[in-house]
Formats: sequence, C-alpha cells, structure tokens
Amino acid sequence: MRLTRGQFLWLASVFELGLVVLAYALGGLLDIDPVAALRVDATGLFWGALGTLPLYGLFLLSDRLDATREIRRFLIDKMGPLLAACSGPELLYLGLLAGITEEILFRGLLQPWLELDWGWLGGLVFSNLAFALVHWITPVYALLAGVCGLYLGLMLDVGPERNLLTPILIHALYDFLAFVAVASAWRRQRAA
Repeated sequence: MRLTRGQFLWLASVFELGLVVLAYALGGLLDIDPVAALRVDATGLFWGALGTLPLYGLFLLSDRLDATREIRRFLIDKMGPLLAACSGPELLYLGLLAGITEEILFRGLLQPWLELDWGWLGGLVFSNLAFALVHWITPVYALLAGVCGLYLGLMLDVGPERNLLTPILIHALYDFLAFVAVASAWRRQRAA
C-alpha cells in the first residue's frame, strides 16, 4: 500500500512530535529540561546556517561514492515519490519538524543526561549511538547518521555557550535541502 501525501505528512508529524513528548516525559523523570540550552540569537543562527554547508556538501558528494550510492538509490526509490508529492513549504515543514524534534530529544535531553555520568565525550558518543540506531536503514546509513549526529553534538557547543538552536537549524536545513534533492532526483528519474 502506498501512502498518500496527506497520510505521509500526518504519520511524519505524529512520529516526530512523539519524540518531543518522549523527551519531555523522560526529562521530567530525569529532572532535565530538554530545551534548557535553546537560545534564539544571532550566534546560533549564524553557526546553524554555516554549519549546514559541510553536511550538505557531503550529501552532494554521496552520489559519487560507491559506499553511499546504494543508500541514495534507496532514498530516491522509497522516499522520492512521497517527497515529490509534497510542496516546497511542506518539505520545509518536514525539515523543521525533524530538526526540532530530533534535536530536542538527542542533543537537548540525551546528550546532557549522559554527560552527567560519562562526561562530555561520553555524552557525545553514547547519545549519537542512539541516534544512529534510530536511523538504522542499512549499516552504512546508520554509520553515516551516527557521524552526522556527532557533528550535530559538537555544533551544540560551538560559540560562546551551548545553544540547541545551532544543531536544530543545521538538522532542519540539511533535511530540507536533502528532501528537495531526493524529490528532484525522483522526478528526473521518472521523466527519463
């Protein structure tokens, strides 16, 4: 059964918003505010926009690498039709949704919680092992997601103080750009 555009957007919304509910429920139990480090400021906006460029550059390069070509093919074949059915604002919504909700859970809650017992490096590594597992499509995809998660975790601490806005913006912009690229590739493939 193929999902309709509306069903896809609804399922994505329910799943991603469920991550925020989980973050706040766990945060309540652990006495951690998942958005304690969220500040909307020029520094976070700057690093968020600039920090998107390396990830998107790697995404563009992925089509040229044998190890990631299979993943890109999978994304185009499976996600392409769903993403191509969405409008530009809907793709932006999906990018923002994933960026905000996943970063609140992984960088806002898990990383600071794990730092309490494992220190900064342990929090960074273990929170991104969890991030990789949640993104397990193939072993290579999980590895790449884990590496991206490590990058996002490092970007949490770029600038004068920890700011959750930076990884949220990087994640959201990257996902939006990747969604547009996958939808465009699927359209080109279909037209050919």
